[in-house]
Amino acid sequence: MPLALFIGRRVAVGVLTVLLVLTAVFFVTALLPGDVATRILGRSPDPGQLAILRQSLGLDLPLLSRFASWFLNMLTGDFGTSLVTGKPVTSIVGSALWNSTLLSIFVLCVYFPLTVGLAVIQAVRVDTKTDTLLSAIALIIQSIPDFLLGTLILLLFAKIIPILPPRSTIDSSSSNLEVLRALVLPGITVALVMGTYATRFLRDSLIDVLNSDYVRMARLNGIGERTVLWRHAFPNALVPVMTVTSLTLTYLFGGVVVVERVFSYPGMGQLLVGSLLQMDIPVIQATVLFAAGVYILGNILVDTLTLYFNPRLRQR
Repeated sequence: MPLALFIGRRVAVGVLTVLLVLTAVFFVTALLPGDVATRILGRSPDPGQLAILRQSLGLDLPLLSRFASWFLNMLTGDFGTSLVTGKPVTSIVGSALWNSTLLSIFVLCVYFPLTVGLAVIQAVRVDTKTDTLLSAIALIIQSIPDFLLGTLILLLFAKIIPILPPRSTIDSSSSNLEVLRALVLPGITVALVMGTYATRFLRDSLIDVLNSDYVRMARLNGIGERTVLWRHAFPNALVPVMTVTSLTLTYLFGGVVVVERVFSYPGMGQLLVGSLLQMDIPVIQATVLFAAGVYILGNILVDTLTLYFNPRLRQR
């Protein structure tokens, strides 16, 4: 299959998925218990004020009419205003999205060297004490829940060895150094959690490639072991790891809720939890939509890179 045709199909499926997510998000939030206007005005609100607020929010309209209006607003990028702060939802989500992007960049800067370095060491020293020790450490890290691992790292570097801030709270007034210091603890936690899985994938893939016939032939032709590893084995072993990397990126933009709560980091996960606790419907809708969009784009990108690096898959 030509690469352009594959990308076109994946984009079409992605657009359809976003539309389905839009529909699901609206009806799920619309069916939540309680009345939004009553939650805003508090208990025992004045009936007149309640009626005016319901009309201003469009809650007096039929459900399908509200959905049509909301759907068109979403397509034009109008996410409304927060029911709690009164600020535009776009600015609230944009700030959290930027923070999650910074965290993602930091994690990837730790994640890739950690994954590649450990996987290569284990692959070239397979079934040795080094391989066994690193595999055991990875298994221990994988068995520790995210919140517990984050808490242990927090205690170590913020309490026992107080070299980093215990809270990773940042805002627009934070300096670059403050932002970097705030990223270290949650970034290391996420990199360890996801890196151990990716290391295992890359290790096993490297071992398979290093034992393949064409690698043996390259060795017989006198090609050096370093060249065999980095030029022949490593690129072919990367394909299975791309799926794990895709999950890592999507995890960072929506699934890293627990880690963000432990370190009080103001990312997308923290925003989603806070808006759910406050029943801030417009923020909930926009956050879920952005998280779904990042997930879909990540999958399209990884699938495209997989086909690019492994042309044999295009023939299937």
